[in-house]
Amino acid sequence: MIQTKTVPASDFRPSTAKDAKKPTSRIAWVDNLRMLTILLVVNMHAGVTYSHVGSWYYNSPHEPSLMEKLPFALWQGHLQSFFMGLLFFIGGYFADRSLERKSPAGFLKERMIRLGLPTLFYMLVIHPFVVFVLLAPADHRPSMAWYLTEFIGKGRFIGSSGPMWFAFALLLFCIPFAWLGKAGDCARVQTGAVLQPITLLILAMALSIGSFLVRTVQPIGTSILNFQLCFFTQYIVAFVLGIVVSRRDCLQALAQSQIAKRAGWIALIGGPAALIAFALIAMKDMGKAPPPMYGGWNWEALALATWEQSTGIGLALGAMALCSFRFNSDRGLMRWLSDRSFGVYLLHTPVLVGLALLFDPIHANLFGLVALLTVTGWIGSFAVADIGRRLRLV
Repeated sequence: MIQTKTVPASDFRPSTAKDAKKPTSRIAWVDNLRMLTILLVVNMHAGVTYSHVGSWYYNSPHEPSLMEKLPFALWQGHLQSFFMGLLFFIGGYFADRSLERKSPAGFLKERMIRLGLPTLFYMLVIHPFVVFVLLAPADHRPSMAWYLTEFIGKGRFIGSSGPMWFAFALLLFCIPFAWLGKAGDCARVQTGAVLQPITLLILAMALSIGSFLVRTVQPIGTSILNFQLCFFTQYIVAFVLGIVVSRRDCLQALAQSQIAKRAGWIALIGGPAALIAFALIAMKDMGKAPPPMYGGWNWEALALATWEQSTGIGLALGAMALCSFRFNSDRGLMRWLSDRSFGVYLLHTPVLVGLALLFDPIHANLFGLVALLTVTGWIGSFAVADIGRRLRLV
């Protein structure tokens, strides 16, 4: 299952039982998949900065017209359909691998260090720096007394997780799993890729209905403590599926199955066409605030949830297939980037906001500005993450 060098795609084979006994070994293509997904997260936030589609710390002063927003809505909609669910799937897979080697208490201690401490650092340091230093006018910045008594003392920081809501949620998922997973522990049985088209169809239908129902009470655009519950049906199921794939020891077989590649191509080609068709049909309702598709008992909300979950499953499987065949190296630049990817996730917010403020005087094409902020955001975030890795405490 574990590949540590680049070989031709035709030479990739499912894992052996011997490989399965090495839970501590790294899987190069999964590291790279996680890294590439985090790069898309940075791009997503750069896009929101200029498109005003979605919520982010800072939006450019000029708000685009509805027609200018549509390309970004299409792109960001496709990203949202799969990339965070994919990270939760990876999180569930490795949570199970970690629990296999530890007691529930030891597992939770490790999760608190790996997930809890970075999240707390973001809440108490990075978020205040962005909001109170970078964005607040000098004469309206809160005092240190307010910061200590209101922001920290009264617990306001808990909802200030920014993009680290993912690590916070993953930590919360791990708490019940620490005991339930150990109680239900069983011998791992390596299987082939048993996924069938009917299985994907049932999964897509279940996720679509679940997301639709949740959005009748928590529509898109709402959140509780920075958790957008409208997307959590997919996240919870993805985390559980990661555990199931770990128990069956079939990650490699799944990623390199024909159905994963086919699902990826279908979503890549059919996803944009279906979303464009849906947008044209629902165009008359897009000017409403909020649009019906964001949630409620209406056909638009059901159609969007169905498109989102169906496309997301295909794109996630396709991304796994792509990385397992084409990005399976843990050497050189790929290893350097993957080693710093979590640092990029943690630290990219102040980098993007600072660069966006710096680029404000630039008047250029909207797509050019997003590309500029994305590339410089990647470079700056990796640079800061690299500095962080050199600090002994970190």
